[in-house]
Amino acid sequence: MASAVRLGWLVVSGAVLAALADLAVHLGPKTSAHPPSTTHELATVAVLATAAVTVHGLVALPDGVLGATWRRTLVGAWYAVAAGVAAWLVATHRTPTSVAIVVGWAVAVATAAPCVYGRYVRSAGPPRQRLQWLGVGTVVAVEVALVAGSLNLLVRWPSEVLAVSVAGAVAIPLGLLATSRAALLTRAGRVFVHVLTVLGFSVAVSAVYLIVVLGLGSRPASTADRQVLGLSILAAAIVAIGYIPVRDRVVRSATGFVYGAKEAPDEVVRTFGSRLTRAIPMDELLLQLAESLRKTLTLSSAEVYTGSGEVLELAASVPDLGERSLVVSDRERPVITAAGVSGSAWASVWLPSLVQGRGGGPLRVAPVSHAGELLGLIVVERADGADTFSEEDDRVLTELARQTGLAFHNAQLDTALQSSLEELRHQADELRASRARIVASGDAERRRVERDLHDGAQQHLVALAVNLRLARDVVLDDPPAAAEMLGELTEAVQDTIRELRELAHGIYPPLLVDSGLNDALRAVASRSPLDVDVVTDGIGRYDGDVEAAIYFCCLEALQNASKHAPEAQVTVRVWEEAGGLLFEVADDGPGFDVRLARRGHGFVNMSDRLGAIGGTVRWESVPSKGTTITGSVPIP
Repeated sequence: MASAVRLGWLVVSGAVLAALADLAVHLGPKTSAHPPSTTHELATVAVLATAAVTVHGLVALPDGVLGATWRRTLVGAWYAVAAGVAAWLVATHRTPTSVAIVVGWAVAVATAAPCVYGRYVRSAGPPRQRLQWLGVGTVVAVEVALVAGSLNLLVRWPSEVLAVSVAGAVAIPLGLLATSRAALLTRAGRVFVHVLTVLGFSVAVSAVYLIVVLGLGSRPASTADRQVLGLSILAAAIVAIGYIPVRDRVVRSATGFVYGAKEAPDEVVRTFGSRLTRAIPMDELLLQLAESLRKTLTLSSAEVYTGSGEVLELAASVPDLGERSLVVSDRERPVITAAGVSGSAWASVWLPSLVQGRGGGPLRVAPVSHAGELLGLIVVERADGADTFSEEDDRVLTELARQTGLAFHNAQLDTALQSSLEELRHQADELRASRARIVASGDAERRRVERDLHDGAQQHLVALAVNLRLARDVVLDDPPAAAEMLGELTEAVQDTIRELRELAHGIYPPLLVDSGLNDALRAVASRSPLDVDVVTDGIGRYDGDVEAAIYFCCLEALQNASKHAPEAQVTVRVWEEAGGLLFEVADDGPGFDVRLARRGHGFVNMSDRLGAIGGTVRWESVPSKGTTITGSVPIP
C-alpha cells in the first residue's frame, strides 16, 4: 500500500505540473511578437519539471522505490538538468520551441525506458500487472498525442495539439488507479495487448497518410478538402478496426457455402496438430478426429483402426459401429504400409474384409505408419452417389495419417517408458529389500557363530582349564591318576579342535578356497545324511564370489532336501554353458507347492546371493514328483 502511495504522488505531481504548463500556455500571449511573460516562464519551468518527474516515476516503477544507487543518480541528474535549463531559459528570457519540447521528452523517456523494461522482465504476478496497467495508461496517452499530431498535420485539427496531448495524459493516473482494484488487476495483460495493437495500427495508418498526402501530394487548403480527408481517415480507421472480426465471419460463411461445413478440410490437419500438444487421452483424440473428418469432408462414416500386430481394432468411429477388427497377414502388411491413400478397388484386393457389407459410395483408406511400421488405418466413406474424393481431400488424409502415426508412435514410447519406469521401481524395491535381507542375514550369521562358540568350543576350553588345574594338583601326589587325566585332556583338546574346524567349515570351507567346487561339493555330499551323487565334469576354477555363490546355494538346497525329503535320492550337477556357470540340485522326494517356496527363507537366500553377482535361480516342483532347483551365474 505504501508503494502505491509513493508512486501515486509522483503521478499526481506530474499531472499537476502538466496542467500548470497547459494553463500557462493558454493564459500567455498568442503571438511571437510579445516577449516571454511570466506565464511563459511558468510554462517552461512546469514542462521541464514534468520531464524530470516523468523520469523519476518511470525509473521508480512499479513500487515507487528507486532502490539502486545508479537509479538515484540518474533521477538526480535529470532534476539537476531540468533545474539548470529552466534557470537558464528564465534568465535569458527564452522559451523552448515545440520541437525542443518534443525532443526533450523523447530523450527523457528513452533514458528511463531500459530501466522500465528491465524491471518488467524481472517482475511477476501483481507487480508485473501493475506495470501493465501503467503501460496501458502510457500507451493511451501516446496514442492520443499521435492521433492529434497526425490530424493537425493533415487537416489542421485540433489546433491545440499540446492541450489535447496533456489532456490525454490523464490516462496515466487512471491506469495507476486501476491497479488498486483486484478485479481489474487480473485483466491487465489482455488490455495491454489490445492497446498496443491499436497503437501499432495507428502508427501504420498515420505513416501511410502522412507519406501519401504530404510526401506525394500536398496538404488540403480548403475546409471542404480537409473534411473529405478527415472522413476518409475515419473510414479507413473503422474498416481496419472491424476487418479482423468481419473477415472471420466472411471466411466461415464462404467455407460453409463451398464445403458445406464450418471448416475447410485442411483445417482438420491444423486443429488435430494443436490437439496433439494438449494432454488429451488417445481415445478422445481419435473420436474428435473422426467427428471432424465426417463434418469437413461430408462423410457418411469415418473410422480409425489401431494396432501393431496382426489384428487392427476399431478404436473410434462416427457413427458408432461397435466392435470391429481387421486381420492383416505378414504378406499384406508391407504392401499396406507402403501404400498411400487408396480407394475401394485397392481395398478389395488387400483388405477385402474392410469393404464387405459397405455401400457403393466413394471410399478412401489411409494407412497410418511410422518408420516403416503399420500402426493403424483411417477409413472414410461417402454416401452412394456423393462426390468423389478430390486431390485436396487425399492430401488432407495423407497429412492426417502422418500426424496420427506420429501420435501412435509417441503413445507407444510413452507406454514403454512407463513400463520401464515401473520395472525400475520394482527392481529398486527388490534391491532395497535384498540389501536389508543381506544385512539381516549377516547379523544372524554372526549371532549363530557367537552362539556356537559360546555353547561349544568355549565350554570345552573352560572344562580343559579346570581339568588342567586338577592335574597340576595331583601330579605329585598321584602320578598314575595325573597321567590318566592328561590322556583325557588330550582327547578333549582333539574334540575342541574338531569342533572349531567344523565351525570354520560352516563359515567358509577352506577346501573350497584350496581345491574349488568339485572337491568342496563332494566333501559336503560325504557328510550329508542323504544319498547324494555329485556330477561336476568339465568345470575348473572361477572367481571366489562365483564359487562361493554356487557352493552355498547347493548347500542350502541339500539342507532343505534333508529337512523335507530325508529318504530322497539327490543329484548335484554343475556345468558350464553359454558363458555361464550353472548348477542343478534334483531330488525324487515328495515335492511341494512352488508358490509357497518363493516366500521361504531358503529361496530368498539363494535369490539374494545369486542376484548380487547377476545370477538367477529357479525352483521346479510337482507334488509327489520331486524337486529341482536350477541356478546360473555369468562368468567372464
